[in-house]
Amino acid sequence: MKKLLLLTVVPVLMFGDDLKSLLEFAKENNNLVNASKITVEAKDKEVQSAKSNYYPTLDASAFYKRDDDASPFQPGTVYGANAKLGFDIYDGGKKSYTEKQKINEKRAAGFTYEDTKKSTELSITQDFYNLQSLNASLQARVEASNAVKAQLDRVRHFYEADLATSDDVDRLQSAYDSNIYAIESIKFQITALKKALELKVGKRISSLDESEFVKTVQDNQEELDSIQALRFNKRALENLSETVTSYYMPTIRIEDTYSVYGYQDKPVIQIPVAGVPPAPIELLDNQNEIMATVGIRLFDFGTLREQKEAIQLQADALNQQIIFKSKEQKMQLELATQRIHTAKLNIKSSKSALKAATSALKTITEKYNAGIVDNVVYLDALSSKTEAKARYETALNNLEIAYALYYYYNNKNLEEYLK
Repeated sequence: MKKLLLLTVVPVLMFGDDLKSLLEFAKENNNLVNASKITVEAKDKEVQSAKSNYYPTLDASAFYKRDDDASPFQPGTVYGANAKLGFDIYDGGKKSYTEKQKINEKRAAGFTYEDTKKSTELSITQDFYNLQSLNASLQARVEASNAVKAQLDRVRHFYEADLATSDDVDRLQSAYDSNIYAIESIKFQITALKKALELKVGKRISSLDESEFVKTVQDNQEELDSIQALRFNKRALENLSETVTSYYMPTIRIEDTYSVYGYQDKPVIQIPVAGVPPAPIELLDNQNEIMATVGIRLFDFGTLREQKEAIQLQADALNQQIIFKSKEQKMQLELATQRIHTAKLNIKSSKSALKAATSALKTITEKYNAGIVDNVVYLDALSSKTEAKARYETALNNLEIAYALYYYYNNKNLEEYLK
């Protein structure tokens, strides 16, 4: 039973992360994505606050006042409490425009959240396939280094037997050292890119599995979420402009205030009649007050007008961004389509080059071992095969990146197009 369990667990532990699992994990754990999500929640609270602003308000207060010297008609100490119920019958449209502004800001935040997710997915995808290309280059370099090391050991034996010159040993030693340096350089690039990928995903990554996109052509182009966010931000500014205009409209507010009072050292009135004691002045124990207020802004030296113009200029600036971003999306889509075509041609070319380089290296290695060609020819053939293999693997990964860019600029979720 223990052996069966071990056989079941070990293969699972050997599996790495494919691109789809990384994208799904990043959606929930990337800090920038979570920050954008929290912003949407904050905007939703602002919308709820704007809607609640239509309801009446109820305020309560208490007071205590003491005078050192009481007057004949005013007690020395007065205290009490009141409750005020207020309601705006008409506010010139301020609350309505504010609610619309907050709704549009929430929609803009929602599209910004979606754009953050998609741009993060694209960045992770590019890092993923660039890592695969670096790993392929590393593997090719390691194979080349092993081959050079084997030849170096072989030539050293010949040199010790006076069958080869020191120049032959030095050339192979130089090629071997160059390969070791290239390997360490690639390892550093892999480490740096892997750390960047882990930061974006939100977890440590041990190894990567192969992942491939579905290769389809989109019939319709969808506007990027970032552009739609700009559109709703522009609408929010237009609502804010209307809110500023509403300050020139009349306002009507009604308030009902109920107060209770208490006193110390109440004043009394001395009636100048023999035998009549002083009588306390009658003071209010409670009071209910209803007040309606009508107000209008008559003149403010152009303050609101200048503020409205400033907001309109901000909206115009956003409109220019929308126009530019729309042109940029169209351009990037055209480039993405061309990039796919170029990547396919590069795969075909590099595959042929790899086939030719592999065949040439096999032949030249046999001739080199037989002493027909020198180590310069052998090293050139080995270098060509190494570069051809790395180029072919990179070409395959570049095709995947090209499709990722194509789907991104069509405003698609990348994980939905992974096999």
